[in-house]
Amino acid sequence: MQFEWSYFFSLFSMPAFWAASWTVIKLSSLAWLIGMVLGFALANAKQASSRWYRAPASVYVWFFRSVPLLVLLIFVYNLPQLLPASGALLSNPFYAGLLALVLTEAAYMAEIHRGGLLAVAKGQREAARALGIRTLGMQRLIVVPQALRIALPTLTNEYVTIVKLTSLVSVIALTELLMVGQRLYAQNFLVLETLGAVAIYYVLIVSLFGWGLQYLERYLDISRRNAQTLDESLLGALRKSLPAVRRHPHTEQAGAPDALRLFGVEKSYGNHHVLKGIDLRVRRGEVLSIIGPSGSGKTSLIRTINGLETIDKGEIVLFGEDFIQAGDRPDNRRQRAGILRIGMVFQNFNLFPHRTIADNIILAPQYHGLSDRHSLRQQALALLDKVGLLAHADKYPHQLSGGQQQRVAIARALAMQPDIMLFDEPTSALDPELVGDVLNVIRDLAREGMTMLIVTHEMDFAMSISDRVVFMENGHVQLDASPAQIRDGEHERVRRFIGLENPA
Repeated sequence: MQFEWSYFFSLFSMPAFWAASWTVIKLSSLAWLIGMVLGFALANAKQASSRWYRAPASVYVWFFRSVPLLVLLIFVYNLPQLLPASGALLSNPFYAGLLALVLTEAAYMAEIHRGGLLAVAKGQREAARALGIRTLGMQRLIVVPQALRIALPTLTNEYVTIVKLTSLVSVIALTELLMVGQRLYAQNFLVLETLGAVAIYYVLIVSLFGWGLQYLERYLDISRRNAQTLDESLLGALRKSLPAVRRHPHTEQAGAPDALRLFGVEKSYGNHHVLKGIDLRVRRGEVLSIIGPSGSGKTSLIRTINGLETIDKGEIVLFGEDFIQAGDRPDNRRQRAGILRIGMVFQNFNLFPHRTIADNIILAPQYHGLSDRHSLRQQALALLDKVGLLAHADKYPHQLSGGQQQRVAIARALAMQPDIMLFDEPTSALDPELVGDVLNVIRDLAREGMTMLIVTHEMDFAMSISDRVVFMENGHVQLDASPAQIRDGEHERVRRFIGLENPA
C-alpha cells in the first residue's frame, strides 16, 4: 500500500484542521497562563511559614499530580450530574477541558515556580528588608523577576507538554486536531497520511510558540546584557549637572539622645545561645568597630539592630525612641519606621542582578516615594560619582568586580539617606587588592560624621578609623574601649587578637 502524498498535502489546506489548530492554541495558551498564575500562588503558599497555607497547597499539589488527566477530564465533563448549576459552563467541552487542564497544570507549575523561588538567594530578600521594602513589594520588584527568569526554560517545556495533552480532550468530544484526524481516517482508512498531518500541525504550533518563549528567555538573560563604560568626555559634562550628595552632622548635639542603645539583648538559635545580654551605647557621629573571633556573635548582633533577626530578651532604642523589643511581631510599624533610618551593607553585596547599577540605587527610594524618578536618578548618579563608579552607571552587577559591587552596595544604602550605617564584614568576600577602595569609601563616610557600626576582620583599619572598638567573644562584650586605650592598656587577649602582641 503506497503513501497517498496528494491526500497528505491536501490536509494542510483543509479549514477543519486550521479551526482545530486555533482551538488547540487557545486551549493550551489559556491553560498555560492561568496555570502559571495559580501555580505561583500555590508555590508561595507551600513556602509560607503558616501551616494553614502550607498544608492545603501541599495537598492540592499532591492530589492533582496523582490523578490522571484523562480521568479528570471525564470527571469534570460529567460534574453537572452532581452539581447541576455547573452545567451551563461545563457542558461546553472547551471549558470543561480548560478547567481540567488548569487544575492539573497548576499543580505541576507550583513545583516549577517553587524551584525558581528557592533559587533566588536569601540575601536578595534580606537586602530588600534592609531597605524597608515590604513583602508584596519585595515579591513584585525583586523575587518574581528573578524567579521567573530561572523558571522560564522549564515553563516553556511545560507549554509544549500542554499542547500535546490537548489531544486527550477529544475524549469529551472537543473538536481539536486529533478528533478531526480520527473522523477523517475513519472514513477513508488513510491512517498514516492523516496522523502524519496531525503530527505536523502539532509540530508547527509547538515550534511557533516555543521560538517565541525562547526569544523571551534570551531577552531576560542578564548575562547577555553588557553595557559599556561611559566615555570620559561624557562624564565631565554629566558631573556638572549632578546634585550635591547629602552631608551628615559631624558632632553630637548637646542634649540629643544617643543614636543607638542596646539593653540586655539576647539571641538564641535553638539551643545555641549566641548573644548573652549585650549592653551597648553608640553616640551620634561615632564610628564603632566590632571585632572578635568567628562565632563570637558579631554578625548576629549587627543583624538584630536592623530587624533581620528577632531578639529573645532585651530592647533596642533608636535615637531615644523605642525600636525593637523582645517578642515584637516582625515588620511592625515601629520597626519599619526605624529601619528606614538604618543603612546596611552586607558581606556578599546582595545587589539585585536583574537591575542596572543605577536602578539598584533608585529602587528603594522610588518604592518609598522619596522623589520622582528623574531626581532619584540624578541623586543615584551623584552617589556613584562619590564612590568612584559613575562611568559604570548603566552596567549590571555581573559586569563589575567584587570591590566595585561592594561600593555600589554602599551607594545603594546611602540613597535612603540613613542616619546610621551598618557594615557586616564588608571586605571579607573581596580579593586583597580590592579591599582598599572599599575601605576608602568607608573612611570618607567617617570623616563626614556618619554614625557607623562595622563588623570587620581588618584590624589595622578598625584601629585607625574607630572612635571605639568592641571586642566580642562567646556572646559577650569582653571589651569596649578606644583604640588608644587598647594600644596603651593591658588587655592582653584583645592585643593578641589584633596582633599587637605575639602569642606566648
